[in-house]
Amino acid sequence: MVNKKTRNIILIVLSVLMISGSLVYYFNYQIKIARLDYEAKILDLSQKTAENLQTLKTSVEQLGINLSTQIGLVDVNLQNFKKQNQQEINTLSNLIDEIERQSDIKLSELKDELKDIRIKSADFSAIVDDVLQSVVSVKTNAGQGSGAIIDRKGYVVTNVHVINGASGVKVITYSGNTYDANTLVGYDENADIAVLKINAPDLRALDFGDSDEVKVGEKVIAAGNPAGLAFTVTEGIVSAFRTAQNNIKYIQTDVPINPGNSGGPLINTKGEIVGINNFKVGGFEGLGFAISSNHVRSVVSKIISDYEAKQKQ
Repeated sequence: MVNKKTRNIILIVLSVLMISGSLVYYFNYQIKIARLDYEAKILDLSQKTAENLQTLKTSVEQLGINLSTQIGLVDVNLQNFKKQNQQEINTLSNLIDEIERQSDIKLSELKDELKDIRIKSADFSAIVDDVLQSVVSVKTNAGQGSGAIIDRKGYVVTNVHVINGASGVKVITYSGNTYDANTLVGYDENADIAVLKINAPDLRALDFGDSDEVKVGEKVIAAGNPAGLAFTVTEGIVSAFRTAQNNIKYIQTDVPINPGNSGGPLINTKGEIVGINNFKVGGFEGLGFAISSNHVRSVVSKIISDYEAKQKQ
């Protein structure tokens, strides 16, 4: 038989165990409830975060699309503006160029007309002053002749027979300056054409005219140094055209071609070279001959081209 004291102890122990078990169950239940609540809140937070991120992504993408569109529109507008602006600038530039070109043409035409008027009225000073700036005297130890500056680089055309046999050549310009012309660029003995070169500043050159357009009866001027009289101009007309056995076309004129005139230019009313004075028939007055400018230009072009090609080698 369990005494009363022992039974009381057992009851107390059982009570304690029951209370402890209840407490453990209670705490375990509260922990479970708390965990479920935490997990629910975490899940809800995760869902909201995902939704917010998606919304933000959509907004950013839309903003990017709108921004890209706006940038594209701005770029297109800018390009159109640049294109339109450039077109307007080009149009204005072309208009200015055209005005300048037309002005130059009209001024040039007006000057030519004035020269023609003065020449037709027997006043050749309109071209003489310009022509003589490009005429030179060619002096050698063997004699004297004439020449014409045909390029501002210093190329001078004359006759071969003017410099033939010379050991030294000097060129005297209209301004009175003397230059050594020992550089023989080249020559064509058959055509009696030689090209010299001088190193001189501020040269003025004559242009070649089209000798095929020269007419019989047309007024021409021979410029040179006849009989040692430097820088003389003599008026005459074209008498005829002759082709020699060497197939060179000559312009026959009544302009006196005297010693010293050889190699000088025969000039038309436009101030262009239409021939290079070459010789006269002995015993006859007013029977001079000049090598046609078209033939001279062809010979001179080849001589200079060959010379410059060698200089580049």
